[in-house]
Amino acid sequence: MTLQELKRRLSIPVIGSPLFIVSNPDLVIAQCKAGIVGSFPALNARPAEVLEEWLTRITTELDAYNAAHPDKPAAPFAVNQIVHKSNDRLQHDVQMCVKFKVPLVITSLGAQVEVNEAIHSYGGMVLHDVINQKFAHKAIEKGADGLILVASGAGGHAGVQSPFALVQETREWFKGPIALSGSIATGEAVLAAEAMGADFGYIGSAFIATREANAAEGYKQAIVDANAQDIVYTNLFTGVHGNYLRPSIVNAGLDPDNLPESDPSKMQFGSGGSGKSKAWRDIWGCGQGIGAVKDVPGAGEFVARLITQYQAARARLGLASTHQTA
Repeated sequence: MTLQELKRRLSIPVIGSPLFIVSNPDLVIAQCKAGIVGSFPALNARPAEVLEEWLTRITTELDAYNAAHPDKPAAPFAVNQIVHKSNDRLQHDVQMCVKFKVPLVITSLGAQVEVNEAIHSYGGMVLHDVINQKFAHKAIEKGADGLILVASGAGGHAGVQSPFALVQETREWFKGPIALSGSIATGEAVLAAEAMGADFGYIGSAFIATREANAAEGYKQAIVDANAQDIVYTNLFTGVHGNYLRPSIVNAGLDPDNLPESDPSKMQFGSGGSGKSKAWRDIWGCGQGIGAVKDVPGAGEFVARLITQYQAARARLGLASTHQTA
């Protein structure tokens, strides 16, 4: 798949980011039918055998949708692979992506030539998420097709650099696909990402507060009630710095303003925490863009709002509409 082919399949240049625990087939299918890339972490399908069940369902339902809507097919979907030594499922999960010819694979926490070659073997595209230029160069050197620039304010494991600096410095040397992550929750923000030089807005936290998302109702409501000042940046829970909702830290019996540092060498993806509280399950990841989230709609309804906002922003700037409408 080329960048141009991918863009032609979208109603708005948006990739729904893979949300640990939260993303599931219901959310992915709804996102794709609405015209954006829907994605999920392979590790969400547990045990490992469930991944094949999820991929069967997603591909079957999207194929049926496309057959019924040949003039406006669904957007492609993506699977996120954690390329880290702690992930003992990586080989199995990549094999499943090859079997189902997953159109887009998002790699995180490490880059491997072998993973990229496996996805390229059937024509798939690989985007690797990075927080700085060092990791960006490594990802491209090892064969990734594009980059997800995780800027300050993004949910989960986030960087600290301004999106303006991160995109500008990357575009000085890289001409391939770029998605920008960091406080994007409106159509206006998607257009701003494009204006900076990115090809896609990368939206995660806002989709947690949708009906299809596999998140506790308290988590969804906390996102509706919170804003940027309720986000805490810490490496305590997994060993890697990330952004989390302040109320969930308080509920775990911790002081958000006095959190100790964690040892990065003891990274615990998805299992870190304090006492009985676990990262992602009890300590809720979230980005700074949630001030724009006012309710808990269906994913398709939220995408429709993004499209309306995006087209209105383009019109205000005197720009022609370039994407299909939902």
